[in-house]
Amino acid sequence: MSAAYDLARYGHSVTLFEADDRVGGLASGFRESGWAWSVERFYHHWFQTDTDLLGLVQELGVSDRLWSKRVVTAFWHDGQPCQLDSPLSLLRFPGLSLLDRFRLGATLLWLRKTRNWQLLESVTAREWLIRYCGPRAYETIWKPLLLGKFAEAYYGDVNMAWVWARVHSRTSALWAFKGGFQAFFDLLAERCSSLGVDLRLRVPVIRVDQVGRGTHVVRTAVGEPLEVDVCVVTGSPGLLTRLVSDLSEDYRARLEGLKFIGAVVLLLSLTRPLTSNTYWTGLPKSHFPFLVLVEHTHFAPPNCFGGNHVVYCGDYCHADHDYFKMAPEDVFHTFVDALASLNPEFNPSWINRWWLFREPYAQPIPSVNYSARVPSLRTPCDGLYWLSMSQIHPWDRGVNHAIRLGRAVAKLIDGDFSGRRSAPVAEQRTEL
Repeated sequence: MSAAYDLARYGHSVTLFEADDRVGGLASGFRESGWAWSVERFYHHWFQTDTDLLGLVQELGVSDRLWSKRVVTAFWHDGQPCQLDSPLSLLRFPGLSLLDRFRLGATLLWLRKTRNWQLLESVTAREWLIRYCGPRAYETIWKPLLLGKFAEAYYGDVNMAWVWARVHSRTSALWAFKGGFQAFFDLLAERCSSLGVDLRLRVPVIRVDQVGRGTHVVRTAVGEPLEVDVCVVTGSPGLLTRLVSDLSEDYRARLEGLKFIGAVVLLLSLTRPLTSNTYWTGLPKSHFPFLVLVEHTHFAPPNCFGGNHVVYCGDYCHADHDYFKMAPEDVFHTFVDALASLNPEFNPSWINRWWLFREPYAQPIPSVNYSARVPSLRTPCDGLYWLSMSQIHPWDRGVNHAIRLGRAVAKLIDGDFSGRRSAPVAEQRTEL
């Protein structure tokens, strides 16, 4: 949508296809009857450092709808949540010696200050963290986080630049859009439409054929094919290879070399809070069936959701994991059975409703020297562009970086095709 927004502003004619019944992609949400805000299918928040996102909000003239709050985050250790989101909480953390805490604190401070992430990309996070934080801090804190995030198959491959980005940009104050993130995406879609973007919901694209130099035919499951001068595919590398038959074998091999894992999230609506005040609790997979517990209503208040308490139980796993094969009810029971470990008073009768969301493409695997292997926004096919979360390294996937990439590809396209415009943009528009 950010690409469509800018391209329309530049004077191009834009058609935007969306397979779902709403805009927003992985960040989209829904609103139940009686809720004032929507809630996202996959937990999301914005940081104060998300300047591309916050800048677009300001550009759209809706900064008054931004909302911010400091939250408590914790790490599960020795049967209890231990706050680990500030220098003081680090000094109090019981799982490390004083020397280990000093080394960890000094390392975190250095990662916050340095900007040279390229130096860190050539070494694995495991190797670097053991060397500078020490074996005990790695085994106690970093390994459980990496193992939970990237699974047994990949956690040892992740490069240190990815960890740098997580530490460097994170803020204790989180931001939201009043009404929920879906309200912002709907507003952006309305602005796109007001600029002339033809937004087509519930229209899956099934194939993109190149019929001439810089000319493509977009074929959809609904409606007639559309011939365009430029095509932008926003999705996984697997989606690009499925849609476009004209890609070279070398380029296909490069796309297939980009590894990723999926996400499984159980969303619960409860009659009462599950934890006392903790928004985010990182959990060791050795003791829990999921990676993280996010109590959303310790960030956005329960009255936004009809007085209900909204809790996410989230996990990352490969698409061939049992969680992608199990019946929804079985995943539900597997996750819910673990909640008594987090709160001994928990009773399943607290649950009003639940939803299960599964997405096979949710987290790229940033291995050593990853940026050298990531394809550019231009593909080898003239007039075909690709952007996805696989291209935002070293940053983690998120709305802010999606907006940055979308606006970058719009500027790139406008520059590539500026020579085609011999008349004022109001009279001659390029179809995208």
